[in-house]
Amino acid sequence: MMAFGRAGMNRRGSIWVLGGIVAGFWPGRRSIVAVMAALLLLPIEASDAGWLSDVFKGSSKQGTSPKHVSSPKRATLAKPAAKPKRRTVRLAALEPAALNPVASKRVAKCDPSRFRIVLDVGHTAESEGAISARNVAEFVFNLRLAQRIEEKLKAEGFVETGLLLTEGKARPSLLKRIATANNRNADLFLSIHHDSVPSKLLEDWEFEGKKSHFSDRFSGYSVFVSRNNPDFKTSLAFAELIGKEMKAQGLQYAQQYTQAIMGRYQHPLLNKETGVYSYDQLLVLRKTRMPAALLEAGSIINRDEELKMDSPERRDIISSGVTAAVKQFCEPRWAILGPL
Repeated sequence: MMAFGRAGMNRRGSIWVLGGIVAGFWPGRRSIVAVMAALLLLPIEASDAGWLSDVFKGSSKQGTSPKHVSSPKRATLAKPAAKPKRRTVRLAALEPAALNPVASKRVAKCDPSRFRIVLDVGHTAESEGAISARNVAEFVFNLRLAQRIEEKLKAEGFVETGLLLTEGKARPSLLKRIATANNRNADLFLSIHHDSVPSKLLEDWEFEGKKSHFSDRFSGYSVFVSRNNPDFKTSLAFAELIGKEMKAQGLQYAQQYTQAIMGRYQHPLLNKETGVYSYDQLLVLRKTRMPAALLEAGSIINRDEELKMDSPERRDIISSGVTAAVKQFCEPRWAILGPL
C-alpha cells in the first residue's frame, strides 16, 4: 500500500468529499465522469502522481500483470504554479504513465522523429545461429526480416530506427551490440531471431542431395524479456504489444518452452495469451540500459514454417505487427483517447 504525506492525505480527502457530493446528484456513470472532471481541476504534485495512476488502474477491466512484475518508475511531474492553467493540469493528468501503469517516463513524451529504435540482427556472418531444415543460416533470415521492419518503421516516421549488425564470434559480438545500443542512448531495443529446437529433438533428412535436420513438432513465434533488465516493466509492456499484434495477424505462438523436454531451454511463460516468456540471463536483454525484447519470428527448423518465413508475405505480416506495436508503445494515450 502506498504511503502518503499529510498534505497528500488532505488533498485526497478533499477529492473524495467532492466526489461524494457530486455522486449524490449524478448516480452511475455520470458520477464517474463528474469525479474525473473534479480531479482534473485540482493541482497535481509529484507526490500524488502515483496515487492518480492507481485511480485509473483501479477502474480498468484489463487483466493484472504477473505477480513478479516490479513496480513501475513513477513519472516525474513538475510542481504547478500558484494558479495553474486548466489545460496544463489536464495534460499532466493524462500522461501515459498515469493512464498506463506499465509505460515508463522514457515514453511519456515520445516524438517518433527522435525516438531511437535499435533493431538487433541476431547472430553474425561468422556465428550464424541455427541452421534451417534446408541448410540456410538463421542470420540470413534475421537480416532480411530486420531490414523489412526498418523500412516500415521509417515509413511511419521513426526515422531514427537503425539496424545493429556486428561481426565475429557469438559472445564477443553480443558484447559489441550491447555496448553499441547503450552508446546510442537508444529508447527501445528489439532483437530479431528465428527459432529452432534442441539437438536431441532433431530428425535427419536429405535436401537437394545434402544431409540436413528438421523438427516439424513445433512452430510459431515467441517474445522474450529479461526480469533483470533495468526497465523490465516497460520491456514487458512492449513485448506484450508485439505478442498481441502477432496474434491479431493470425499467428500462433510457440508453446514448447514451458515443456520439460526443452531442458535448459525451458522458460517461464508470462502470458499465455500473447506468448511472452522470460529469459532472464540473456545478455542482450539483461545488459541493455533501455527497454528490450527479443522476437523469435518463427521456426526455420520446421519444414513447412521455414517456407513461410522465407516468403515476402510473411515478412510483411510480421513487420506490420512490429510496427503497430511500436506505434502503440510510443504514444499509448492515442490508443485510449485519440490525439489531444
